[in-house]
Amino acid sequence: MTIVEDAEGTDEDGDAEPTAVADGGAGTQDASGAADSGPEAGTETTVDTSPTTATGGQDERTTGAGADTDDYTRKKCVLITGCSSGIGRATAEAFLEEDWRVVATARNTDDIADLAEAGCVTRELDVTDPGQVARTVERTVELGGAIDCVVNNAGYAQMGPLEDVSMNDLHRQFDVNVYGPHRLTRAALPHMRAQGKGRIVNVSSVLGRVSFPGTGAYSGTKFALEAMSDSLRAEVEEFDIDVVVVEPGPVDTSFVDRVDDELPDENRTPAYEELYELYDDAQLVGGGGPLAVDPEEVATAILQVSTCVEPPARYPVGAVAQFGIYARYLPDSVRDAAYGLLRKLV
Repeated sequence: MTIVEDAEGTDEDGDAEPTAVADGGAGTQDASGAADSGPEAGTETTVDTSPTTATGGQDERTTGAGADTDDYTRKKCVLITGCSSGIGRATAEAFLEEDWRVVATARNTDDIADLAEAGCVTRELDVTDPGQVARTVERTVELGGAIDCVVNNAGYAQMGPLEDVSMNDLHRQFDVNVYGPHRLTRAALPHMRAQGKGRIVNVSSVLGRVSFPGTGAYSGTKFALEAMSDSLRAEVEEFDIDVVVVEPGPVDTSFVDRVDDELPDENRTPAYEELYELYDDAQLVGGGGPLAVDPEEVATAILQVSTCVEPPARYPVGAVAQFGIYARYLPDSVRDAAYGLLRKLV
């Protein structure tokens, strides 16, 4: 039996945050401070794909699993953001194959309807909306009996010379790629502390290790995410909560289409014409280039670090990501020269 949920709520200012929940799993408040009415704040549709039937709008199989908090009998539960395509979708499928209870989210649940049919619980989530974030975490705990893992995958790349990236675009980039994971992590941590364990997986990028011309805004968010992950890992270690950063190189997904959409269309500075031509002809962040990896490979890495006993602090995926490990130790002049070589390769 599958569930498709639509969480109501409008976008909030990026500075607003949900009130943190108590360790005991008490109710949350939305960004305005009003008490959340609970999981029924949105509409919920059940799709009967098993002999189990729903009564009174409640999914009996889900209710039974959520009520069972015994770690040896209940399914592990994971909340994944950005599941409409690419890495997020592949990750949801990978966890589902391992018999996890998967809460897959996207801004538009129509984009993940097939994941609902496959057995995921799907929920509308815009990571820039604190109210939606709080309600989604609470609903995940209710459905799964716990929240064992959070995969912060939602994100996009704002490319272009920094001179041509407006302040509004830069703020929006950080709101999704940095503040979004921060909101979700803050909402999930009290539950993980109460459980006595948990795992947070932040999907970064090789561009969180090294930055190239035209990637300043996007790399800035990934550098920030990596720094925050390092700090958080030490802060929550005593609670048996692990924090892992997964660092893919170029990935063969539709991510590059969003990159193209986010390039400045108007008021391009003529001095950067060559750089814009590079992005028209090459795919530095994603796409089907010779160095790109499949999203399933990244999903496998995410599943591995989410389930292994001693997860690494960082997990690079692909040849380009391996390059990033060493590139951070190179002199700046060598890294700048490597950019020219990479430009020739792609």
